[in-house]
Amino acid sequence: MKRAVALGIVLIVVVGVVWYTNSAEAEARMEYRFVTVEEGDLESVVASTGNLSAVTTVQIGTQVSGIVNEIYVDFNDRVRRGQIIARIDTTLLVSSVMDAEATLTRNQAQLDFSQIEFDRVKNLYEKSFATEVEFNQAKYNLDLAEATMVSSRINVERANRNLNYATIVSPISGVVVERNVDEGQTVAASLNTPQLFLIANDLAKMEILASVDESDIGLIKEGQTVRFTVQAYDDDVFYGFVRQVRLQSTIQENVVTYTAVVDVDNSDGRLLPGMTATVEFLIEQVESVMKVPNAALRFRPNEQMMTEFMARMEAMRAARSDSSGGEQGTTREGGGQRGGTGGQGGFQGAGSPGGWGGAPGGGRSDAVTLWYLDENGDIMTTRVRTGITNGSQTEVIGRNLEPGMQIISGVTVTESEGGFQNPFQQSQESRGSRFSRGGGF
Repeated sequence: MKRAVALGIVLIVVVGVVWYTNSAEAEARMEYRFVTVEEGDLESVVASTGNLSAVTTVQIGTQVSGIVNEIYVDFNDRVRRGQIIARIDTTLLVSSVMDAEATLTRNQAQLDFSQIEFDRVKNLYEKSFATEVEFNQAKYNLDLAEATMVSSRINVERANRNLNYATIVSPISGVVVERNVDEGQTVAASLNTPQLFLIANDLAKMEILASVDESDIGLIKEGQTVRFTVQAYDDDVFYGFVRQVRLQSTIQENVVTYTAVVDVDNSDGRLLPGMTATVEFLIEQVESVMKVPNAALRFRPNEQMMTEFMARMEAMRAARSDSSGGEQGTTREGGGQRGGTGGQGGFQGAGSPGGWGGAPGGGRSDAVTLWYLDENGDIMTTRVRTGITNGSQTEVIGRNLEPGMQIISGVTVTESEGGFQNPFQQSQESRGSRFSRGGGF
């Protein structure tokens, strides 16, 4: 009985070992996703948005209250400096001028009388026929009349100035962008000056106030070339130059931004104030360089790729050692030269910490490993340096790169159908699951 139990246990163990071994040895097929190495121009940019506006705009208001009698300009009209653009009713203002002038006349008469009286008392005082008190009183009345005359003249001048303010003139030459009043409308200038018109100085020259994130503002310099588009002209690209980077920051929802002022030539008049501009600040440009999509730079090989690659490198090393005399060949391979064959470059990268993509530990921060398949379908690598990027593609520099070269950007492992089945679970489906391993975006 005990012997039968022992034989049963041994049988179960043997079946389990066989099942596990066959499962582990089941063939797996890797399917790769590729991106293409291209040759062309590349530029690094900082993206932003802003609104177009005139370089100089003036709000035209009124310093006097009243009814708008006449308006001489409308939207989009061109005006000259000093041109009359509106008039406010002057009935009350003219009355104020007349009242001020009448007061001035009355005070002038008072001044004349005070002067005559002072001269008379002074003559008597000098002959001792008038007391000192009378003399001082006469002098006081004269000084008071003179001060009253000064005040009256100021009132007349103020009344005339207010009357002139009833005629609204343009302080600059430009274009009427806004008209906020109509004839017959009453305007009150008691506290804040009401805006009647908005005049842009010269729409042939405009500016964009672009908001730039604090992480990018260090790349923006005065005189930098700027490219932008507007929704009104989807197929057209416009250019400008950075005139100023303002020091004042703006914080909105914990995001710090700075304003970059971009000068724009609008000689053809196509751009209008208020248009939203999608702006790109050109940081750096290169021509005729190799570039790859960023997915290739982010790729990390999975364990199966690493195993196959290392096995192939060991086989290549052994073959090279046999053909060149043992240790001498091994030493030459171990020294490795940058820019050799793809396999050699990859094997050298494997020996350094973090050599399989990204920044290698202790190496250059711009060095990465690209993975590809050679003409025989074998996994190979090449070591490259990265340059500028536009966010989707990056410049790469390496001896083994050619236009049209297919670089691995992702891998999917598919296990073969019909793998070994557990005899103790007859209802189990054949193992044909698909799952993803390794890097790739």
